[in-house]
This record gives sequence, structure tokens and C-alpha cells, in this order.
Amino acid sequence: MPRALITGITGQDGQHLAELLNSKGYDVFGLVKGQNNPRIAGVLEQFPFVEPVSGDLADLSSLVKAIGLAQPDEVYNLGAVSYVAYSFTHAELTADISGLGVLRMLDAIRMVGGLDDSSIRFYQASTSEMFGEVRETPQTEMTPFHPRSPYGCAKVFGHYITMNYRESYDMFACSGILFNHEGPRRGLEFVTRKITNAVARIKLGLQDEIVLGNLDSKRDWGYAGDYVRAMWLMLQHDTPEDFVIATGETHSIHEFLDLAFAEVGIDDWQPYVRQDPKFLRPAEVDVLTGDASKAKEVLGWEPEVSFAQLVKMMVENDLEVEAAKAHLHG
Repeated sequence: MPRALITGITGQDGQHLAELLNSKGYDVFGLVKGQNNPRIAGVLEQFPFVEPVSGDLADLSSLVKAIGLAQPDEVYNLGAVSYVAYSFTHAELTADISGLGVLRMLDAIRMVGGLDDSSIRFYQASTSEMFGEVRETPQTEMTPFHPRSPYGCAKVFGHYITMNYRESYDMFACSGILFNHEGPRRGLEFVTRKITNAVARIKLGLQDEIVLGNLDSKRDWGYAGDYVRAMWLMLQHDTPEDFVIATGETHSIHEFLDLAFAEVGIDDWQPYVRQDPKFLRPAEVDVLTGDASKAKEVLGWEPEVSFAQLVKMMVENDLEVEAAKAHLHG
């Protein structure tokens, strides 16, 4: 059976990827920092097939031990300080985990596997936030980076160090430049889930309004379940290459609000949405649109869930979750 080690196992992508790999017959190991953490334990309870392995992206020696224990054929580095707004107030931590953490994992793979060893295949979770102030639309694998947040800057380092180790040490190391991908497992701090959760609570009479920042931001939004399939396909390819993963469609926060509120029978959302400058970023990324032509041609990857289906899925899930909570607290 193939073996895989996933960092960021408790996040949205980690959960989806663990399920996918398990369905394909993998032994799945998840890197966790502090196994006594109730939140981590709660997530892992849902995935009994995941073997937790202690480790920390800030500690090289722990990564060496984790890889030695898991003996993976594939390593998926999804762990990061991944909330853009948080990165502005915790820039050093973001650089250490989302940037240098990639370097530590690559070094750990080399130490365990031996120099010039390419038997362990490595996937790095790059991001469309690296494009930032975009130089061209749509963005491809060749578009120059201009990150607009400490998160984006850290991810650029992670992307280039992965490329460097691939070219320097003949490692099978590749990056997926994933555009925004969402779903019911998205954290509540992210704007998409913040909206769908609030819409559900408003519908159920549990909340009066949503407070948001920039409503004009436009993003290329896809479904996380589709995107982890692309990660796996990259590591099955004959050669390590980097790929943009995106839908090619751009939608605004306005459009997301339209669909989310319509799902609960509210046509005019204006009375329920308030803007607050505190949610604006110091440097904004206005629009992102990805061109996944290479992934479609080389990997045979296509997104399956549409934007409208994604919003519907998230609102329906939050209605179910919030109704269950309300019933429980009766």
C-alpha cells in the first residue's frame, strides 16, 4: 500500500485529501502539533484511518522523526499560517511556518531519503495570493509574482525553494498554484464561510447582520474536493511540474452574497450586510483569475462543482449545522 504524510491534516484541504487517499488505498499519516489539543482530537475522530504523527513545521528535527516514522512515498505540505488577514499582524510567524517550514520539510526529506534521492514525492501548496497585484489576466504558471501580504510573500519563498530543491537535488518536488477553493469545511474566519454561516443564522433568526470588508473583491472560486484531486494527480505524473489549479471564472463578493441569500429566499441582502473598515487589508488584492489549461491538458484535471453549486452546498451545510446547534441548546 502506498503511504502518504499530510501536514495541515486538520484543515479543509487536509481533510478532503485524507479521504481521497484513503479511498485509493493509501496508509495516511497526519502531522499534528500537540496531540492533546481538543480541536485536533475532534477532527481526527472523524478520520479513524489517519495515523497521527507528532511534528512541527518550525522544528526540523521533529520533521525528520516524523518522516522516519511514516516512511511516506508522498508528502503533501498543506500546513501553513493560511489566513491572509492574520498574516499582517503575525508576519514573522507566517514567514517561519508558511515559508521556512517548506524548506525544513524539504531538508527532512533529503535527510531521511539520502542525498539525491527522489523516491519521496513532495507536494507544496502554493497559492494564487502569490500573484497579488496581477501583471496579466488570467494568471498562468509563467505569470510573475507580486504578493500583497506577508502570507503571499512567505508562499513565494516556499514556491521558489521547492523549485530550487527540484533543480538542485533532482527531487520529485512540485507546487500546485491553487486559486481560492472553498467548501463546508472552510474555517469561519474565511469570507465565504463567514457569509454562508451568517446567512444560515439570519434565516434561522439567530443573527441580524453580517459585517464584512471589501465587497468588490473578485476571486476565482472552486470546490476544495475538486482541488485536492489535482494535488494527487500532480504526484502521479511522470515528471515534477508546477500547475495552476483554477476554474477560470471570476466572481465578486456581491455575487456570492446574491447566491447565498437567494438560497434562503432573501432577494435583497443590503439590509443584512454592513461594511467595516477594520476588515480591509493594508494592501488589497482586487481580482484573481486562473488559467488551468496546463492541468487540463497534462493531468486531465477539470473542476466538477460550479460556483452556484458550491454556494448552495455551503449554505445548506450551515443551515443544517446551525439548526442542530439551536435544537441542542433548545
